[in-house]
Amino acid sequence: MIQKKICMLGGFAVGKTSLVQQFVKGIFSDKYFTTVGVKIDKKLVRVGEKEVNLVLWDLHGEDDFQQVRMSYLRGASGYFLVVDGTRRESLDCARALQVRIEEALGIVPCMLLLNKADIMDEWELDPGEAADFMEKDCTLLQTSAKTGQGVEEAFLILTEKVLEE
Repeated sequence: MIQKKICMLGGFAVGKTSLVQQFVKGIFSDKYFTTVGVKIDKKLVRVGEKEVNLVLWDLHGEDDFQQVRMSYLRGASGYFLVVDGTRRESLDCARALQVRIEEALGIVPCMLLLNKADIMDEWELDPGEAADFMEKDCTLLQTSAKTGQGVEEAFLILTEKVLEE
Protein backbone atom coordinates (compact mmCIF):
# COMPACT_ATOMS: atom_id res chain seq x y z
CA MET A 1 0.00 0.00 0.00
CA ILE A 2 1.14 3.51 -0.81
CA GLN A 3 1.38 6.05 2.02
CA LYS A 4 1.53 9.82 1.43
CA LYS A 5 1.93 12.70 3.87
CA ILE A 6 -0.33 15.69 3.16
CA CYS A 7 -0.12 18.94 5.15
CA MET A 8 -2.98 21.36 5.88
CA LEU A 9 -1.73 24.95 6.13
CA GLY A 10 -3.32 28.35 6.38
CA GLY A 11 -4.16 31.19 8.70
CA PHE A 12 -5.78 31.03 12.09
CA ALA A 13 -9.40 29.75 12.07
CA VAL A 14 -9.73 29.25 8.29
CA GLY A 15 -11.21 25.75 8.68
CA LYS A 16 -8.25 23.38 8.29
CA THR A 17 -9.30 21.07 11.14
CA SER A 18 -12.95 21.19 10.06
CA LEU A 19 -12.01 20.19 6.51
CA VAL A 20 -9.99 17.22 7.80
CA GLN A 21 -12.82 16.14 10.11
CA GLN A 22 -15.35 16.42 7.30
CA PHE A 23 -13.11 14.31 5.03
CA VAL A 24 -12.04 11.68 7.58
CA LYS A 25 -15.18 11.34 9.71
CA GLY A 26 -17.92 13.08 7.72
CA ILE A 27 -18.67 15.45 10.61
CA PHE A 28 -18.73 19.19 11.22
CA SER A 29 -18.78 20.95 14.57
CA ASP A 30 -19.57 24.62 15.17
CA LYS A 31 -17.29 24.50 18.23
CA TYR A 32 -13.89 26.01 17.56
CA PHE A 33 -10.81 24.36 18.98
CA THR A 34 -7.39 25.83 18.34
CA THR A 35 -4.91 23.30 17.00
CA VAL A 36 -1.77 23.32 19.10
CA GLY A 37 1.26 22.14 17.15
CA VAL A 38 0.05 19.43 14.81
CA LYS A 39 -2.84 16.96 14.74
CA ILE A 40 -2.43 13.84 12.61
CA ASP A 41 -5.28 11.85 11.04
CA LYS A 42 -5.28 9.05 8.47
CA LYS A 43 -7.67 7.96 5.76
CA LEU A 44 -7.44 5.23 3.18
CA VAL A 45 -8.57 6.31 -0.29
CA ARG A 46 -8.75 4.53 -3.63
CA VAL A 47 -7.54 6.27 -6.76
CA GLY A 48 -8.06 4.06 -9.78
CA GLU A 49 -6.51 0.71 -8.90
CA LYS A 50 -4.32 2.14 -6.14
CA GLU A 51 -5.04 2.27 -2.43
CA VAL A 52 -3.40 5.24 -0.76
CA ASN A 53 -3.13 5.78 2.97
CA LEU A 54 -3.21 9.55 3.44
CA VAL A 55 -1.46 10.78 6.56
CA LEU A 56 -2.97 14.23 7.14
CA TRP A 57 -0.91 16.70 9.14
CA ASP A 58 -3.20 19.50 10.35
CA LEU A 59 -0.77 22.26 11.36
CA HIS A 60 -1.66 25.06 13.75
CA GLY A 61 -2.83 28.31 12.20
CA GLU A 62 -0.30 30.87 11.11
CA ASP A 63 -0.65 34.23 12.81
CA ASP A 64 1.56 37.00 14.13
CA PHE A 65 2.43 35.06 17.28
CA GLN A 66 3.16 31.60 15.90
CA GLN A 67 4.96 30.48 12.82
CA VAL A 68 4.59 27.07 11.28
CA ARG A 69 7.60 24.96 12.03
CA MET A 70 8.98 24.12 8.64
CA SER A 71 10.27 20.83 10.08
CA TYR A 72 6.61 19.67 10.19
CA LEU A 73 6.64 19.77 6.39
CA ARG A 74 9.55 17.36 5.98
CA GLY A 75 8.51 14.38 3.88
CA ALA A 76 5.25 15.92 2.67
CA SER A 77 4.13 14.75 -0.77
CA GLY A 78 1.65 17.62 -1.14
CA TYR A 79 -0.22 20.27 0.78
CA PHE A 80 -3.39 22.31 1.04
CA LEU A 81 -3.37 26.05 1.60
CA VAL A 82 -6.72 26.95 3.19
CA VAL A 83 -8.20 30.43 2.90
CA ASP A 84 -11.32 31.73 4.65
CA GLY A 85 -13.38 33.52 2.00
CA THR A 86 -14.87 35.78 4.69
CA ARG A 87 -11.42 37.14 5.63
CA ARG A 88 -9.31 38.68 2.85
CA GLU A 89 -6.19 38.70 5.06
CA SER A 90 -6.21 34.89 5.10
CA LEU A 91 -5.27 34.98 1.39
CA ASP A 92 -2.26 37.18 2.19
CA CYS A 93 -1.27 34.66 4.85
CA ALA A 94 -1.54 31.83 2.29
CA ARG A 95 0.69 33.73 -0.16
CA ALA A 96 3.36 34.24 2.50
CA LEU A 97 3.13 30.62 3.58
CA GLN A 98 3.51 29.32 0.05
CA VAL A 99 6.83 31.12 -0.35
CA ARG A 100 8.12 29.55 2.88
CA ILE A 101 6.75 26.12 1.94
CA GLU A 102 8.49 26.18 -1.44
CA GLU A 103 11.75 27.12 0.29
CA ALA A 104 11.36 24.13 2.63
CA LEU A 105 9.96 21.50 0.21
CA GLY A 106 10.65 22.71 -3.28
CA ILE A 107 7.79 22.34 -5.73
CA VAL A 108 5.29 19.68 -4.68
CA PRO A 109 1.59 19.37 -5.57
CA CYS A 110 -0.65 21.89 -3.83
CA MET A 111 -4.24 23.00 -3.74
CA LEU A 112 -5.68 26.30 -2.63
CA LEU A 113 -9.01 25.80 -0.90
CA LEU A 114 -11.31 28.81 -0.65
CA ASN A 115 -13.28 27.62 2.34
CA LYS A 116 -16.68 28.61 3.73
CA ALA A 117 -18.46 28.42 0.36
CA ASP A 118 -21.73 27.89 2.27
CA ILE A 119 -21.67 31.57 3.29
CA MET A 120 -20.43 33.22 0.09
CA ASP A 121 -22.72 36.20 0.71
CA GLU A 122 -20.36 37.08 3.60
CA TRP A 123 -17.14 36.74 1.58
CA GLU A 124 -14.68 39.64 1.49
CA LEU A 125 -12.70 37.78 -1.15
CA ASP A 126 -13.39 37.54 -4.84
CA PRO A 127 -12.28 34.09 -6.07
CA GLY A 128 -10.40 35.84 -8.90
CA GLU A 129 -8.05 37.39 -6.33
CA ALA A 130 -6.47 33.97 -5.84
CA ALA A 131 -5.63 33.53 -9.54
CA ASP A 132 -1.89 34.05 -8.97
CA PHE A 133 -1.78 30.64 -7.27
CA MET A 134 -2.78 29.04 -10.56
CA GLU A 135 0.49 30.26 -12.08
CA LYS A 136 2.32 28.04 -9.58
CA ASP A 137 0.36 24.94 -10.64
CA CYS A 138 -1.73 25.19 -7.51
CA THR A 139 -5.26 23.92 -8.16
CA LEU A 140 -8.00 26.19 -6.83
CA LEU A 141 -11.25 24.83 -5.39
CA GLN A 142 -14.10 26.27 -3.33
CA THR A 143 -15.02 24.18 -0.30
CA SER A 144 -17.32 24.14 2.69
CA ALA A 145 -16.29 22.10 5.70
CA LYS A 146 -19.82 22.62 7.02
CA THR A 147 -21.77 21.21 4.06
CA GLY A 148 -19.00 19.02 2.66
CA GLN A 149 -19.02 20.86 -0.69
CA GLY A 150 -15.80 20.11 -2.58
CA VAL A 151 -14.11 18.38 0.38
CA GLU A 152 -13.88 14.81 -0.91
CA GLU A 153 -13.10 16.15 -4.39
CA ALA A 154 -10.21 18.28 -3.04
CA PHE A 155 -8.53 15.36 -1.28
CA LEU A 156 -8.94 13.07 -4.27
CA ILE A 157 -7.57 15.66 -6.72
CA LEU A 158 -4.51 16.27 -4.55
CA THR A 159 -3.98 12.52 -4.10
CA GLU A 160 -4.04 12.06 -7.89
CA LYS A 161 -1.56 14.91 -8.31
CA VAL A 162 0.75 13.39 -5.68
CA LEU A 163 0.64 9.98 -7.38
CA GLU A 164 1.65 11.56 -10.71
CA GLU A 165 4.86 12.91 -9.20
